[in-house]
Formats: sequence, C-alpha cells, structure tokens
Amino acid sequence: MNAGILQAEGLCKSYRDKEVLHNLNLTIEPGKIYGLIGRNGAGKTTLLGILTAQNTKNSGLVTYDGQPVWENQRALNDICFSRELQPTLFSGPNNLKVKHYLKSAAIYYPNWDFDYAMRLLDEFKLETKKKISQLSKGQMSMVTILIALASRAPITILDEPAAGLNDAETEDLTEIIRLIRDDFNCTIFLVEHDMNLVMSLCDTVCAISFGKMLAIGTPQEIQNNPLVQEAYLGTE
Repeated sequence: MNAGILQAEGLCKSYRDKEVLHNLNLTIEPGKIYGLIGRNGAGKTTLLGILTAQNTKNSGLVTYDGQPVWENQRALNDICFSRELQPTLFSGPNNLKVKHYLKSAAIYYPNWDFDYAMRLLDEFKLETKKKISQLSKGQMSMVTILIALASRAPITILDEPAAGLNDAETEDLTEIIRLIRDDFNCTIFLVEHDMNLVMSLCDTVCAISFGKMLAIGTPQEIQNNPLVQEAYLGTE
C-alpha cells in the first residue's frame, strides 16, 4: 500500500455571503498521522469534504499525486473519508443496520478487508443486525472507525473518531491507528477535539481558525505556539 501526496492550494469556500475557507494550503505526506484541530465552525468538516471531493470549492485546487481529485476515480479509490453516523435520517430515525453500512463499504472501497472488518466487529462488540438509531454515541463512532480502517485505503480520514468513547476505548483506538499506519504505511488524517489524543498520536498537527490555516507543526510546536493558544488550544 503506497499513499500519494494529497495537497490543497489556495482553497476558498463560501456559503452565500459567509466565507468558510480562505486561501487555505495543506500538504498531506505519505505514511504520517495528521491531526486537524479547531473550534466548532472553523471549517474542518468543509475542508474534509473538499479534500475528498464530497464538497465543491469556490476556488483553489486539490490534487493527489499532482492530479485533480475531483472526478478522479484513481484518487477517490485511495481515499477513505468515513463520516460520523447520525441516529436520524431526514425526519425519522436511522433504521439502516450496521450490516448495510458494511455492505456498502465493501462495494465502494476496492481494498476492503472483509476478515479485518469481522475482527473489528468482534473486538468492538458490534451487532450487525442492530439499527444505527439503537446504537450509543460510542458504538456509532466504532462503526465509522471500523469502515475507515477496514477500507485499507492508502489515505484514511477520520472525523472525531474518539467521540463517545471511554478512556479504555480511546487507548485501544490509538494503538489500532498506530498499528495500521506502521503495518500498511498508510496516511491517517483525523479531526479530533480530544487534545490529549491528538498530541500523543499525531506526527503533525494542523491548526485551523476561521477558515484559515493558523499553524502546522509537531505536537510540541503547536502546543507552544502563542497564536494557537490564543485562538483555541485547551478550549475544546
């Protein structure tokens, strides 16, 4: 498994008269674990959507190994963005079952690892016949984690994977992510509010504020950056 370079240059995104991303640049290099931090509304989820061609941009460029990501099936095959599950769909409960999400993932992701998915089901104690609306917050997080990791995508993107997990489950998640990166030389990019998790797990931390990339560096550099501390470090 060889991940390529995922790069954003000059990204701008607005919804009507509200600017969400402003001239944002980011380079995600192979084989590293990245963390993206920022307050609610900073533009994190919008950025993830654009990086994975699930959302449009107003201007700028997103490339994978130098080629545009948009409508590029080769790039999309290499990137897994497993979104956070919701207990409701439209106006009612989410009655889709865990097995439905796994079947869809097995079809969509070309490197899907069935055996590993079954192993994680057992480790996470998830029941495939259970409806999403019946799962706890932690169990929903485990389903998204399972899909992301079993995709065996060279670039795996996780949106708040530790949400709803207890301390022991968070420690297990940290170990699993490290093993996946080391065993398969893949790239992990995660958005997370758990600062302890980000600082202990990630090689590189990206700090975003009001749609702008405030700082990129090692965990220690980010922790010691006065701009980051003033903006939000320790507030969420």
